[in-house]
Amino acid sequence: MEQQIAEKVIQPSTVETALDQPTRARYWVIFFAITLAVITYIDRVCISQAAPFISRDLGLTKDQMGWAFFAFGLAYALFEIPGGWMGDRYGARKVLMRVVLMWSFFTAATGWVWNLTSLLVTRFLFGAGEAGCFPNLTRAFTTWLPKSERVRAQGIMWLSARWGGAFTPLLVALILNHLSWRRAFEIFGWIGVIWAIFFFRWYRDNPREHPSLNQAEKAILPPAETVIASHGPVPWRRFLQSKTVWLLWAQYICLAYGWYFYITWLPTYLQEARGVSMTKGALLAILPLFFGGLGSIFCGYLSTYLEHRTGNVRAVRRWLSGIGFFGASSCLVLSVNIADPLWAMVAMGLASFSNDLVMPPSWSACMDVGGKYAGTLSGSMNMMGNLGGAFGPLAVGYILLATNQNWAITFYISAAIYFLGAFCWIFIDPVTPLDEPQEIS
Repeated sequence: MEQQIAEKVIQPSTVETALDQPTRARYWVIFFAITLAVITYIDRVCISQAAPFISRDLGLTKDQMGWAFFAFGLAYALFEIPGGWMGDRYGARKVLMRVVLMWSFFTAATGWVWNLTSLLVTRFLFGAGEAGCFPNLTRAFTTWLPKSERVRAQGIMWLSARWGGAFTPLLVALILNHLSWRRAFEIFGWIGVIWAIFFFRWYRDNPREHPSLNQAEKAILPPAETVIASHGPVPWRRFLQSKTVWLLWAQYICLAYGWYFYITWLPTYLQEARGVSMTKGALLAILPLFFGGLGSIFCGYLSTYLEHRTGNVRAVRRWLSGIGFFGASSCLVLSVNIADPLWAMVAMGLASFSNDLVMPPSWSACMDVGGKYAGTLSGSMNMMGNLGGAFGPLAVGYILLATNQNWAITFYISAAIYFLGAFCWIFIDPVTPLDEPQEIS
């Protein structure tokens, strides 16, 4: 009898404890971000592997192919702020669904081009669609994840993005053994359409309206005012008066300039300068983006650990970013001076690893500094970075023409620009919101 009474007393307490455990519905947002990040990099990297075939069939020179790479980068940069602003204004659910459908269509349309002009227009509109991706994913993280989980989520997302791009050259090479490059782009276009359908059915701009969350999970989410999709005018004057904002833009330009090489000219470089076959080049081209993904996830977990251990988020983000820039510069120079193609690409992979140490701190700074304007601020940073990135492959094309195919000079220029990025982080305050006084220490 006493045992039965005890069980009746204990049982309600046990049930209550179970109800107090937060559900994990918020992790589906990370899943959708991961899968979309993979799709974006598949769609943008596939042209680098197909570039020799496109150039041959359309009769394009290197500088003309450089303009095709530039068209994507330019549109991607110019539409970052509008894409982020629309997410802040109307919510990530509607905006992401529409931009994914848009760029998926123009991914497929890349396989329908017939001359340089049609290629430039198609790649420009493709870039305009992809521009809305990461600012709106950042917006989704801001509203769905507690601050303690955001840096790690950014690291996981960028690892997925890089690895999606890393294996795309091999995937495209395998497809091109059986299909034309035109059919390959059509296949890749369908993947985004499928993602958009599932995302739109599940996602809610206000996580508190989602039926999968219990009260315990809702309690650990950001404050309710953070999830309000619509807000007043963007405080552009405050953006322009902030030293941190300008430096976030500058360092991202330095980051993107050299990195764009991996998703544009790398397969051509391996075939022409290193003398490897298309299949072997596709395998070697995996290394930079594969190592880059490791850098993102490594930084995501390491920064979380160091922030908890030291309590100094500002210093941790500065040091990791500075080390990343310096390592990228050094390893890129090293790769040029290694004769063996495999070990040269390992060195380039380490440069990419270092490059991506900067990614989670940069995007997390946008979330903390931007607050409810995180989508707009991250969009502006990505815009500035991709303007630098867009000029990278264009500059490579002209440098090769001017130097009689001297690829080494392009690497030295990228290394010097990486080095400049490290200095920006000395003066960045990556934690203080724009509506508070900026502290530099």
